[in-house]
Amino acid sequence: MYDYDLLVVGSANADLVIGVERRPAAGETVLGGDLAVHPGGKGGNQAVAAARLGARTALLARVGDDAHGRLLLDAQRAAGVDTAGVRVGGAPTGVALITVDPSGDNSIVVSPGANARLTPADVRSAAGLVRAARVVSAQLEIPLETVVEVVRTLSPDGRFVLNPSPPRPLPDEVLALCDPLIVNEHEARVLLGGACEGDDPADWARLLLARGPRSVVVTLGAAGALVCDGSGVNRVPAPKVDAVDTTGAGDAFTAALAVGLGSGAPLADAAAHAVRVGAAAVTRRGAQESYPTLAEVESL
Repeated sequence: MYDYDLLVVGSANADLVIGVERRPAAGETVLGGDLAVHPGGKGGNQAVAAARLGARTALLARVGDDAHGRLLLDAQRAAGVDTAGVRVGGAPTGVALITVDPSGDNSIVVSPGANARLTPADVRSAAGLVRAARVVSAQLEIPLETVVEVVRTLSPDGRFVLNPSPPRPLPDEVLALCDPLIVNEHEARVLLGGACEGDDPADWARLLLARGPRSVVVTLGAAGALVCDGSGVNRVPAPKVDAVDTTGAGDAFTAALAVGLGSGAPLADAAAHAVRVGAAAVTRRGAQESYPTLAEVESL
């Protein structure tokens, strides 16, 4: 029996968001709207998204002993996330600087802060938490060696989900346990490097699968997603919505997919649910505050 449906090991940031008519070119200054501060970070986002969907969720992360850290902890607890695994102190809370244009597209610069101090020792000290989760998800806004420690600490039948963002080369022992490895088109190209030929995401998915993960998902934004495992590649369409802000939509997708897999759903079915969650998220501004409940997804 697992205590949690999902444990998220990852980053927690304060998102500083400014709306702009267009994102600046190199050396250019543009005027934007009023600054808004929201709880964010890929790890924090995924935990809140999963909890909103009704999953028993915990977060293993590190925040600073500062106002941004308190904002993040309050947001997690308000969503119903167990924050017993959140470490406090060691550096200022991570911050993401985000510009959003009228089409909803965004550009993001992240200052990791305390996220960079989430160490393998923190994972070892929380081994009981890691093994108490049916599914564990991670991203790469924390040190790669910490993610390696996560896969070494998993329970024998635990499932590991990884979104390698920002992308970087992955050790074989991490790839071997990814089920799935979730990438967008940019991340797929970076991971494949010179092996990325052509413009067909289905080919990218097959090439990534050949590198060792148990399954691969390529997210395609408004076009949905591709799922790839030993049975082949399948396309999962997304519902048509009017996008307002894409910030955090990929995190909502990843969380929903992980929760679906933890409930026993096949990969394609879990992805079909996840694209609906992601689509619902882009219809509202912000990251965590845009995440839907299960009832809202079902009404989409």
